Amino acid sequence: MTLLECIERQSARLTQAGVSFGHGTSNAFDEAVWLALWKLGLPLDDLDSVAARELTAREGAAIDSLVEQRITTRKPAAYLTGEAWLQGVPFTVDERTIVPRSLIAELIADGTVGAWLADHTQRVLDLCTGNGSLAVLAAMAWPEVYVDAADLSADALAVARLNIERHDMGERITLLQGDGLAAVADKRYDLILCNPPYVNSESMAALPAEYRAEPQLALAGGADGMDFIRALLDSAAQHMTDDAVLVLEIGHEAAHFEAAFATLEFAYLPTHDTDDQVVLITRQQLA
Repeated sequence: MTLLECIERQSARLTQAGVSFGHGTSNAFDEAVWLALWKLGLPLDDLDSVAARELTAREGAAIDSLVEQRITTRKPAAYLTGEAWLQGVPFTVDERTIVPRSLIAELIADGTVGAWLADHTQRVLDLCTGNGSLAVLAAMAWPEVYVDAADLSADALAVARLNIERHDMGERITLLQGDGLAAVADKRYDLILCNPPYVNSESMAALPAEYRAEPQLALAGGADGMDFIRALLDSAAQHMTDDAVLVLEIGHEAAHFEAAFATLEFAYLPTHDTDDQVVLITRQQLA
């Protein structure tokens, strides 16, 4: 059996089992490619060059076993491989943090956020940092800045530390533990990035098993998804410099966000696949 034939077989198994995607892939075939190539120790972005490779019986059995684990546990593939990719950058991940997938990563990489930075920008806060991926991407994108990465979860920060060390950012990223902006004391920032818990209660109850495998602390946002965001917007201005901006991910909660903050002026930042899942708010709009 060739590798491609094996992947097609695994894709059919995943489809038949009804697993859910959204943690790095959006369909069964791509998920099967990821699992198979990872299991064989092959580059994840070059299937074409190895598709015709004949698998040994042992290799085929190993891939079968990994896919079976994906089906029976319903854990995201990233938890099984211990790694996830965001904007082409690899990050260590395990069940202490959600799988990194923030839309803000795209806005950092494509220059959208950078266009709002002032010449004097020096301090960036990644609030609800999780595994530290946005903090690392920010430090990579803007070599002149220093980043504080804050989270309530000590477990998440332990994973973030692994990624900071992995990408040699220890001198430019500082980890802070605390509840929301309480973690930063009286510090002020030129830019705040935040991918908070924003899933509303009704949506939380309907999440597939793959999402329920993630830490609920990083997902659940209360009845309308806005609990954390209300507290954030109440105090964000006092932690922002005069020209600072807040880039805030709200996911599929645009209707709830607009209802909760009906008088707030803000701008949506579109991504490749979305129009209303990330907002930008200036300090002046919060003051």
